[in-house]
Amino acid sequence: MTDTCSLKEILLNLEEKLLKPEIRASKDELTQLLSKDFFEIGSSGNVLYKNENIIKVNLGVVSMKLSDFEIHPLSEQIVLTTYTVYNNVNKQYSLRSSIWKLTDGIWKMQFHQGTLTSE
Repeated sequence: MTDTCSLKEILLNLEEKLLKPEIRASKDELTQLLSKDFFEIGSSGNVLYKNENIIKVNLGVVSMKLSDFEIHPLSEQIVLTTYTVYNNVNKQYSLRSSIWKLTDGIWKMQFHQGTLTSE
């Protein structure tokens, strides 16, 4: 496995990429970042699946700031990430967690969950 410091940087960059409006609106970009079996439990409580054409779901224009990013390796190829997001549009905090899986040398998000919180 990549050393923990550079792995943390790699996964942080991927998580930040997924917060960018142009990435969230791009089927090609999402296909590259999400595993074929990806699903998400959003902070809205909605469950989204990649195979149900996530691009058709309005992910919305966002302006988010990520903080408190940590990684929790579960195996050589699977890592849990946890962090906090502040949504500048709706002035809301959420706790986030993602499971990333290394497949054929490429990290892809397998699962994501957002939970609204007061801070």
